[in-house]
Amino acid sequence: MRSLIFSLLAAVSLVSISEAQSPMPVVVQAMTPATTAKSTGTADSSASSSQATLKALQAMKAANEEILKQQAAMLLKLDEIEKAAQEMRIYTKRS
Repeated sequence: MRSLIFSLLAAVSLVSISEAQSPMPVVVQAMTPATTAKSTGTADSSASSSQATLKALQAMKAANEEILKQQAAMLLKLDEIEKAAQEMRIYTKRS
């Protein structure tokens, strides 16, 4: 048992030491100035792009709400199972 604990401790120590080294620095090139000329077509495309983004976000919100409802239902089931398990423990202690 002690050898298992010692080997696990040694493994964790080696992993923590190996991850402690700093990574190579990342060099990012300077950004070149963008052209300032705008065309009228970009305003329309940005509006349609923002509408598409809004629809996508609304769809993601609806999906998240559905997941939250499923998780709430699962929590209720787990609470019922926990109560049943506690009742079984009480009944087994009595007998």
